[in-house]
Amino acid sequence: MHVFKDRTEAGRELARVLTRFRGPDTVVLGLPRGGVPVAFEVAVSLGAPLDVIVVRKLGVPFQQELAMGAIGENGVRVVDDRVRSLSGVTEREFGLVEHREREVLEARVAQIRAVRAPEDLNGKTAIVVDDGIATGSTARVACTIARALGAARVILAVPVGPKDVVGDFAEADEVVCLSTPSPFRAVGRFYNDFSATSDEDVLHLLDAAARRPVPASRSKGPAPRHEDVLIPVDGVTIQGSLHLPATAGVVVFAHGSGSSRHSPRNRAVARVLQDAGLGTLLLDLLSPDEELERRAVFDIGLLASRLSAATDWLRAGAAGVERPIGYFGASTGAAAALWSAADPDARIDAVVSRGGRPDLAIQRLGAVRAPTLLIVGGADRQVLELNREAARHLTCPNRLEIVPGATHLFEEPGALDAVARLARDWFVEHLGAAAVGGEGPA
Repeated sequence: MHVFKDRTEAGRELARVLTRFRGPDTVVLGLPRGGVPVAFEVAVSLGAPLDVIVVRKLGVPFQQELAMGAIGENGVRVVDDRVRSLSGVTEREFGLVEHREREVLEARVAQIRAVRAPEDLNGKTAIVVDDGIATGSTARVACTIARALGAARVILAVPVGPKDVVGDFAEADEVVCLSTPSPFRAVGRFYNDFSATSDEDVLHLLDAAARRPVPASRSKGPAPRHEDVLIPVDGVTIQGSLHLPATAGVVVFAHGSGSSRHSPRNRAVARVLQDAGLGTLLLDLLSPDEELERRAVFDIGLLASRLSAATDWLRAGAAGVERPIGYFGASTGAAAALWSAADPDARIDAVVSRGGRPDLAIQRLGAVRAPTLLIVGGADRQVLELNREAARHLTCPNRLEIVPGATHLFEEPGALDAVARLARDWFVEHLGAAAVGGEGPA
């Protein structure tokens, strides 16, 4: 009986038999939670993007490990009629289990998609990875979802599973399984360390995968620089995360109060811009000590002066060549971006505000010349009215976009995706630097 040390080892062993799938049209999809550490190793080895397909097993009420079906994103459901019949589960019992698991699934989807836009699977080879399968119900749903999202080919890859399930899996074009022991019983028996994977672990692995350098086979030019930077400004040093392709414009991010360059929402938007071929610079405009001072947090003039100084630093040599520059501001950071863009010497080519407070720069809005996009959640009523009033003061080309049903942090499923697409399209249009990348998320 083959026993893996842990999910990392299982992923590395699995990756070794998947090398024939290495190529620009492969996407690796982990099943949260336990499948993601395995999928991470596969994605790293293949140089492929890593994403997740969120599914929930529908366990028999008196034997939770035994799956009578599973549900997934976009309303997909698979029922194992044999297990359900043998277990004697009634319609009412099945409905209660499904309702409970649907609530958990929707909460997990909202959490992950708030910081991670889904990979485009259209025409791609999707490798669905889990830490093992027992009845296969969860994996069947995941493969069905991948197919529904446009994958041209679906591969199920697992370290371990029962031979009869592996050999009868119509939902995938191919199943790759390292070990098919008999008797099988449970996946956890084949790992020395089968400790739980947390939601935080999943998000960390997704972020780590996204920060990898672009493989040469996927890039259309030299690999982008990706580094943490220190920028001296007014006697303090502010920190930033710089992603710089060989050419193309750069979008500088100004975060809102209580946030930082590590903001998962702004990092999710930045990844979409990077996929479109744009550079990004995520900044902490205040030092750690200043962030504790409420006066500094809401000092829009101070934030704007720091933003302008960081922009000058970028132009002075960090960018390497003269590039168009845009600002992406959130909350109070949006006010700082507009304040800075209104400077007579500013050479800012586009501004996007996400859930911003442009009213805090109201006296300077008329001087902004850069085309400006204001994005507000439809359920963020107070901020929406403030943005409508601000739009009346803008004389530059501008547009107000409302994301239906979204609140201030755009936490609702699909809301942040909408923000990322709107920002990408705005910057692509006005920075004129989209040719490097692809379409981004659909």
